[in-house]
Amino acid sequence: MLQEIISYISSLDPALIYVVLFFFAFIENIFPPSPSDFVLLVGATLISKSTLGFIPILLLTSVGSAIGFIVMYLVGEFFGEKVLRSGKFKFIKQESLDKADRFFHKYGYNIILINRFLPGTRAVVSFFSGVHKLKPTRTFIYAGVSSFVWNAILIFLGIQLGNNLELVDKYLSEYSQIILAITVLAIIFVLVRFWMKKKKSK
Repeated sequence: MLQEIISYISSLDPALIYVVLFFFAFIENIFPPSPSDFVLLVGATLISKSTLGFIPILLLTSVGSAIGFIVMYLVGEFFGEKVLRSGKFKFIKQESLDKADRFFHKYGYNIILINRFLPGTRAVVSFFSGVHKLKPTRTFIYAGVSSFVWNAILIFLGIQLGNNLELVDKYLSEYSQIILAITVLAIIFVLVRFWMKKKKSK
């Protein structure tokens, strides 16, 4: 199944695949639920099976992610204070904001450097970078470096996955069969238990 999916994707125009990878790298900071890491991993499997290259994918996704980071940085810079300190959100306490201020002023750039390794917090980090008005050029560079390292790891894993698709497909198939068997047994167990309880209640 996985081999068929990868085979179909590899038949697409490489330019289109590059655009899609760039888009998902860009959007992840703005829309955190975006499956950008998974998309990059799948895209990297094509390196050994198409004309896609390691360096182009790495540069495109790293720059795309850094640009997305800066977009959220600008949102935080221009609207952050109004949103956070407007008093409209009762669950946001001034004490918590003060602690966040001190923490970000002390460790802000270091957080940006490791932000790609903190799934689920990337949009928050970029937003608060703008709120605390960290230097935009330095912020962009740090965000780019963080993305570069993280994406390089993902692309490497994707290449390994692409080189071992048959083995991975085999294990996934076996895993699916095991899960299906467990699910069927669980349903039978629940039905039998329900039937026995109903019989006793009569």
